[in-house]
Parts: sequence; structure tokens; C-alpha cells
Amino acid sequence: MSGLDFKKKHEHIVCIDSDGCAMDTMNIKHFRCFGPCMIKEWGLEKWEKEILEKWNEINLFSMTRGINRFKGLALCLLYVDENYTGIEGVKALKTWSDDAPELSNDAISKMLSVSPIFDKALNWSKSVNEAISELPEEEIKPFDGVKEAFDAIYGKCDIAVVSSANPEAVRAEWDRFGLLEMVDIVCTQEMGSKSACLGMIKDMGYDSRHILMVGDAPGDLQAAGENGVFFYPILVQKEAQSWKEFSEHALARFVSDTYDDYGVQMINNFKNNLK
Repeated sequence: MSGLDFKKKHEHIVCIDSDGCAMDTMNIKHFRCFGPCMIKEWGLEKWEKEILEKWNEINLFSMTRGINRFKGLALCLLYVDENYTGIEGVKALKTWSDDAPELSNDAISKMLSVSPIFDKALNWSKSVNEAISELPEEEIKPFDGVKEAFDAIYGKCDIAVVSSANPEAVRAEWDRFGLLEMVDIVCTQEMGSKSACLGMIKDMGYDSRHILMVGDAPGDLQAAGENGVFFYPILVQKEAQSWKEFSEHALARFVSDTYDDYGVQMINNFKNNLK
């Protein structure tokens, strides 16, 4: 299931994102880990409800859904600085998150001498990782309709995971629910961006009209657009309904090469569903 031993079996391939798309993991991570850890790190308990609503709007329910954690942090802290209480160094964090070639714990650790906010951002990020690792395993599961969709795809199309998540976590989660055995290739963060992964899949001999990216975030749509491949959205807060629509209508259109107009309609639905 690596790019080295993958063998194309079908003319069509369905590429599926993991967090917030196939797996119901995105909301729980933001509700219980990302936002609350920010409140604690910056002592924002006085305005907790309002600030958490803003965090969720930025990271889950708007066209910035799925952005890098440090970009989301900078945007939210800028909002806090402008509306509730001063956040020392927030403009430096925002500039770094806009311009840095890499946004990671390793990258931010090299910025600690610039401003105390980078030390706090690193502490926050580590706290988030720890909180995520402690989430109950039984609460990490696929959305309703995902298994049925995989059963419908399998045998008609090849299946790829295209995710920016941690590879070990993706494989463990998908394997636990019997999804990994139907997957032909797993492309995760160590293989490059989602756009780069779709490009690699294209290079395996698929016509661009025979590649469908299934995703839940604007970044997934962008990756599909950059590669000239089709996109099918899993709508936030309508995930089960989206997977049902996929199994009953989208897959047949994709396999029969009649996806064009339908795909445009789905993209419009996706954009209208986000604030």
C-alpha cells in the first residue's frame, strides 16, 4: 500500500481524506483539544464560550476549515487581541504563520528567541497532541455511511487515502474498522501535500477525469483543482447524508463518466454550506 508497490487495478480511483471526511475525528479534536488547550494556555477562561465559538468557526465551519493549526491559532488570537484582551506578540505569530515555509512544532521551536508567544504556541501545540492521544478510542469512528460507501466503491474503482494526518494514526483508525483492507494506497503527510499526492496518483496512469477527490475542507477542493480532477464534498454537519448521496448517486456518475455538471453542483453545495 505504498507508492512503491501499488498496482493500478481499475481505470477509476477514489481518493478519500481521513479526518472530518471518512473518520468522525475533526469535531472531537477541536471541541475537546485544540480550543480548550488554547483557553488554558492563554488564560482566557473569562471569555471561554465566545472564544471557543470563534475557534470552531475558523477551524470547522467556514472556508478556513482544515487550515494548519498554527494558522488557526494566529487568526483566533488576533480576534481575541482585537475584541477581548491583549495578546503579546500576536502580530509576530501571524506574520510567521503567513510566511514560514514550514508550520510545525520543529519549525516554531526555532522562533522561541523572537517572542514569548512562540514558546506559548509550542506549549499549546504539545498540549493538543497529548490531549488528542488521550481521547477514548471508542469515540474515534467512521461517519455513518462510510463502510457502505467503501463496499460500493470496492471492485469498481481503486481506493486511496489522501490525508495530511499522521500516517500511523490513519492506518490504525482505518484498520480498526475494516476499511484499510479495501484501500490500495495510503498517502499521508510524509509523502507531501494533498496536491502532491494527487499528482503522484495521476502519474500512475489514471486519466484526470478518472480521479475523484472526496474531502470535507477547502484545501481538498483546492488540491483537486490544482490537479484537474473531480471533487466530491462531505458537508460538515451533514456527513451521513453526504455519504448516502455518494453511494446512491455520485459514484455511479463518476464511474459512468457523467460527473461534470453534477460535480459543479456539489462544489456549489459545499461552498454554500460553509460560512
